[in-house]
Amino acid sequence: MTPQELRAFCLSFNAAVEDFPFSPEISVFKVRGKLFALSYLDARPLRANLKCDPEEAIRLRREHEGLIVPGWHMNKRHWNTVTVDGELPDGLVRELIEDSYDLVVAGLPRADRLCLDRP
Repeated sequence: MTPQELRAFCLSFNAAVEDFPFSPEISVFKVRGKLFALSYLDARPLRANLKCDPEEAIRLRREHEGLIVPGWHMNKRHWNTVTVDGELPDGLVRELIEDSYDLVVAGLPRADRLCLDRP
């Protein structure tokens, strides 16, 4: 997955926006003001911080040692840093991004979730 593909996929979700609250180099992808992905898109290797169910996070770290690690500068229980340089299948990376978005949406207030359901 290229940086452009990562950005495009993150922005493909309903109400997703890209923001730069930390620095112009760090892309923060949010839904209704809540972070679901963070990446320095010019980094090599390309990595993304993604929210994850705590039990799933542990399993993924075991199965993909070195490629999925506890979230850098994030709550290590709920966030993983995923290396997006081609070693992990793109399908898995897309699934992890979608899961992160879904977890964040699930934690939104009901009114915000309802807004996302509207066309």
